[in-house]
Amino acid sequence: MSETKTFNIQTFGCQMNERDSETIAGMLEEMGYLPTDDRDSANVAVINTCSVREHADERFFGTLGQLKKIHETRDDFVVCLCGCMMQQQPVIDRIKTKFPWVDLIFGTHNIEAFPRLLEKVTREKERQIEILPDGGAIVEGLPSHRLYRHKAFVNIMFGCNNFCTYCIVPYTRGRERSRRPQDILREIEMLACDGVCEVTLLGQNVNSYRSEDGTSFAQLLQEIAKVEGIERIRFMTSHPKDLSEELIEVYRDVDKVCGNIHLPVQSGSDRILKAMNRRYDAARYLSLIEKLRRARPGITISTDIIVGFPGETEEDFEDTLALCREVKYDSAFTFIYSVRQGTPAAGYKEQIPEEIKHRRFDRLVEVINACSLARNRQYIGRVECVMVDGADKNGGGMLGGRTDGFKQVHFPASGGEKAGDFVDVKITEAKTFSLLGERI
Repeated sequence: MSETKTFNIQTFGCQMNERDSETIAGMLEEMGYLPTDDRDSANVAVINTCSVREHADERFFGTLGQLKKIHETRDDFVVCLCGCMMQQQPVIDRIKTKFPWVDLIFGTHNIEAFPRLLEKVTREKERQIEILPDGGAIVEGLPSHRLYRHKAFVNIMFGCNNFCTYCIVPYTRGRERSRRPQDILREIEMLACDGVCEVTLLGQNVNSYRSEDGTSFAQLLQEIAKVEGIERIRFMTSHPKDLSEELIEVYRDVDKVCGNIHLPVQSGSDRILKAMNRRYDAARYLSLIEKLRRARPGITISTDIIVGFPGETEEDFEDTLALCREVKYDSAFTFIYSVRQGTPAAGYKEQIPEEIKHRRFDRLVEVINACSLARNRQYIGRVECVMVDGADKNGGGMLGGRTDGFKQVHFPASGGEKAGDFVDVKITEAKTFSLLGERI
């Protein structure tokens, strides 16, 4: 009997990268490899990279350096790199020069080529690099090893056409390409048959989805809601400029579409929003929030905010704080602006000193956390339907799950609950980032 071959995948970045890693894992399993949490003992180590934030870059190169000693002592250890960073030529040049022991590099546009490239590496013992500059036809039917049994990520489109001046994604993920609705529905129907009850639709800008036959994102949601077995539909990420009246009506009329939206604002200053090429102003954004809350009372809203964009003045930053206080976000991903080479903003002259960015960041987090806690306190005494995700990572006989509005809830296990179950939980305590309760 041949020796078991194993693989380990480390993923940096967003849900799109997580979904890509599921596909890579599925391919490896079809090739006879088994997953392992022990990277150092694996036969194949895959690092799926992110280039959106500087911190992810630093972590990647630190991780890559750790693999050199393993590679030097084992002939059966293959190091594979993929993801957004691999679409940047300066990164490829750096790896060629400083990390010559890396075996395989491929990009975001040719994941389907991975088995062929890996087989070639193991057979010929020579480095393989295959990067495509643009995405071609969408390849359907690729295998997948899902992270969860009861919920799943589903890509509905790839790429981005927005070209926000701070963002590298259009250069690493390519232009927008939408999947055919029949392919999406077929995948979701198969997931439902496999026990999935919640799907999260993924795209760099999901609400600009438009298929070749003219199907809009709102129409796609209505069709997905008809799939038997699917109880909750989520999606991310949305761009405010493409949030249509039709989509807002879906929030009003389609119960399976969860009462939660992630709507990145990035800044509350009209001047900075224009410099970012966001193509809306604060008033337009606030009007969308009002319409969403009118259509779906109780909807929870999260966002992304960048602090310290080039040229941001104290007045601009105060506009951001004011908008946050007005919206009263349930949560927010807050970022300190970091230069991404290849983006227009990297060349802007008015770069903000690091100490100022960090002070503003701390002030913003304080406001966001206060809003989150205040919003969470409104849930005390209410009964919420929670989809169980499993045992709480901190143990203590607690379970964790999410409400329709994506609130994290922890409650004592009463026996028999399993991932994917829907249970009623009375909320007894509110924290900044979660709720505590008891099953009723």
